[in-house]
Amino acid sequence: MRDTYGHALIMGAGTGLSASLARAFAGRGMRVSLAARGVDKLGALAAETGARAHGCDAADAGSVAALFEALDREGAPDVVVYNPSARVRGPLATLDPAAVAHAVGVTALGAFYVAREAAIRMEREGRGAILFTGASAGVKGYAQSAPFAMGKFALRGLAQSMARELHPKGIHVGHFVIDGGIRNPGRAEPADAPDSMLDPDAIAASYCDFLDQDRSCWAWEIELRPWVERF
Repeated sequence: MRDTYGHALIMGAGTGLSASLARAFAGRGMRVSLAARGVDKLGALAAETGARAHGCDAADAGSVAALFEALDREGAPDVVVYNPSARVRGPLATLDPAAVAHAVGVTALGAFYVAREAAIRMEREGRGAILFTGASAGVKGYAQSAPFAMGKFALRGLAQSMARELHPKGIHVGHFVIDGGIRNPGRAEPADAPDSMLDPDAIAASYCDFLDQDRSCWAWEIELRPWVERF
């Protein structure tokens, strides 16, 4: 049995993968809500996809709760995608604890806040999908990138735990390991390395394929990388 979804919320919306997801979801006839700390940048995408833009700080539990309460008035989303993350780079001994706490808060705690609000509503309906955009840093920590690994490892653990709890309740949980750089309007492959980055439209298509899985063979995690990427 396959589910049919009608309203997608994209957290951390911007011009890259989030924009491709918004177009893909709108192309399937879904209503789309976009959420970001600053909504000014979302005007063109909202106009293109018919989406509504909402201001929200994903790392603030109160802001997230207020967003979902606002969405309740127009029908809670049955698909929620969590994209936000934050990085702090540098040797471990030089990292600022406050900056690390913020980075982990955006990447991991924010995902929990959003997932909790989504799950409360989806459990009432006995259906829905919650998708997390992960990274290779969530399965292997890189030197001088400890905060990003901390956040992405926690994100993956959250998704795995949620899948085990919520799949039997009809809620499809997915974690996507994006192993490689993503093309966006300001970032493309170097001339000497063609096809070495992920196409955001292709990633969005994989998210849609995930939503289309028959519940007799649900996945909880998918790794995506360019065919030339080493792993």
